Amino acid sequence: MRFSRQVHYAIYGVFDLAYNGQGESVQVRVISERQSIPTRYLEQIFQRLRRAHIVTGKRGPGGGYLLTRDPSEITLGQIIEAVEGPIGGSGLGLSDGAGGEEERDSPGQPDFVWPLLAERIGEVLNTFSVAEVCRLAATQGVPRADSGAQDYQI
Repeated sequence: MRFSRQVHYAIYGVFDLAYNGQGESVQVRVISERQSIPTRYLEQIFQRLRRAHIVTGKRGPGGGYLLTRDPSEITLGQIIEAVEGPIGGSGLGLSDGAGGEEERDSPGQPDFVWPLLAERIGEVLNTFSVAEVCRLAATQGVPRADSGAQDYQI
């Protein structure tokens, strides 16, 4: 199973809001720079995340995006579904090359396994929260963004 670049970027964007935003609104341009994601592409992804009520936008000075809930309440499965739709449709079956599922004539093949596998993967993704990703990032030494505060010495 492979996740699209769009899914990767969505997870990176939500992670950045949780890990670096710490409850403050963050502009897409800032997230884009920190995560090395094209700004226009990330803006499109954030529109989908907004429609799924994962993030909310704040207009005006100091505007940007905020998470709608605590990172412990947002799962990777929810982010994936916001961007690509139901997890079961994430490429676990055989493709006919035209975007549909290939017709199989052989009754001896265990094609029933693909929906079961998709269900199990969905269960795992829907229990893995953004807060857990942040905890793992901290233990792996992923640096937090500078808060912008100046350290003056005399």
